[in-house]
Amino acid sequence: MSLIGKEIVDFKVQAYVNKEFKTIGKADVLGKWSVIFFYPADFTFVCPTELEDLANKYEDFKQAGCEIYSVSCDTHFVHKAWHDTSKTIQKIQYPMLADPTGMLARSFDVMIESDGMAERGTFIVNPEGKIVSYEVLAGNVGRNAEELFRRLQALQFVAAHGDEVCPAKWKKGEETLKPSIDLVGKI
Repeated sequence: MSLIGKEIVDFKVQAYVNKEFKTIGKADVLGKWSVIFFYPADFTFVCPTELEDLANKYEDFKQAGCEIYSVSCDTHFVHKAWHDTSKTIQKIQYPMLADPTGMLARSFDVMIESDGMAERGTFIVNPEGKIVSYEVLAGNVGRNAEELFRRLQALQFVAAHGDEVCPAKWKKGEETLKPSIDLVGKI
């Protein structure tokens, strides 16, 4: 079953952000574009490479009006410990959400029950709180922040220009397509 168009659940979780603990909930996500970035666990191998990649691209996401929320089933205390001990994780300025009960992971359908951790799931949520894009990858394959940012820009463009669509590899400023009535019935 597709999650496209599904409204995110009402939630409140603890987070580690800017060297402090903070409560973050659905109300914080609404009103802007958001990336919800699930990863299996702190103190692992692929996860820090992905989180650093996002940290390096974070300014671009913020300038595009998008907040990034990384999420694992670790507690906010574990996020802090990882942040305190890893030079890579110290680069992170976006909120690291704690989901120790797996409530968020289950609501986004990425919980691995047998392991008590989340799959590598990436969700783009529009300002209305609805999922407009997602992908879930195997645990041993990292994701690409540049492609995620390109996809965000395409979704933002389409949201603002409902009569246009973005072709493969589209980048901001490039030509888009305007489907004709004849083509719409054949899609």
